[in-house]
Amino acid sequence: MTPASAFSNTRASYLAMALLLTLLCGVSLFVGTADLPWAGNWLDREALKILLISRLPRTAAAVLTGSSMAVAGIIMQLLVRNRFVEPGTTGTTEAAMLGLLLVTLLAPSTPIFLKMVIAAISALIGMGGFLLLARRLPPSQPLLVPLVGLIYGGIIGAGVIFIAYQADMLQYLAVWMSGEFSGVLAGRYELLWLAGAMAVLAYFAADQFTIAGLGKSAGVSLGLNYGQVMALGLLTVSMVTALVVVTIGMVPFVGLVVPNIVSRFMGDNLRANLPIVAGLGGILVLASDIIGRVVRFPYEIPAGTIFGVFGATIFLWLLLSRPARAS
Repeated sequence: MTPASAFSNTRASYLAMALLLTLLCGVSLFVGTADLPWAGNWLDREALKILLISRLPRTAAAVLTGSSMAVAGIIMQLLVRNRFVEPGTTGTTEAAMLGLLLVTLLAPSTPIFLKMVIAAISALIGMGGFLLLARRLPPSQPLLVPLVGLIYGGIIGAGVIFIAYQADMLQYLAVWMSGEFSGVLAGRYELLWLAGAMAVLAYFAADQFTIAGLGKSAGVSLGLNYGQVMALGLLTVSMVTALVVVTIGMVPFVGLVVPNIVSRFMGDNLRANLPIVAGLGGILVLASDIIGRVVRFPYEIPAGTIFGVFGATIFLWLLLSRPARAS
């Protein structure tokens, strides 16, 4: 493939992604239990209220959640040097929930932003623990990394459930684990814009993350400040995970399946792929939210449940299949 044709294909992918995302956003604005009445050729005042207070924030929250979690997933895969990891399979999400649970239990009146900071610190500590475990695993057995991550996350999750049960806070835990957007309103989702900003920041550091993915010795030999890039990547992943858990709840498999799908079809050019990864993550999470709204209308199924079924299926496909190689 020539550079010109590669550029043309990438540009076509960007355009297709933007058109599909725009279409789904339009559908999301007009799907829900409340009808949007019209006054002549325009929406009336009550309909505009619904749009501005509920539908637009909900749509934006779904897109920001999917995009930021997908970007966090690909960053974590590069840092760990394993394609089968993401925050939800390495204990990072569970660690963020542990921090959020403890601050809610010990200081329930803490402002939401401070809760997010504490959850991010907890996620960072949990991710650091996983990295220490991953370094002790043999590099010849890449499937051991996600398996150990699932066990590690399960242990932290069991501790979270135990504390929540003892403190009679299982209802809070259920909200944080559900990954649903029905409670998103104007004034209650804006922290997710910070997660989107972290994803944009990752784009400007894409080349550094790519070099870091080659390993410490290779990165240092190429002049990379390996420790600084690792710190930036860990901070990005922990912040995005904490923001999503605090605002929406846990949406599993987004950071795992989206980067792998894009890599299977477009290769490993991180700078070119990152907008596609972000766009596809937003599309899939928004589509899951729409499906959850219509499959049992007027009731809703959480988007995290819908995407969990889809993500688990794709995860098994990734484990059992091998990418096609050009001859």
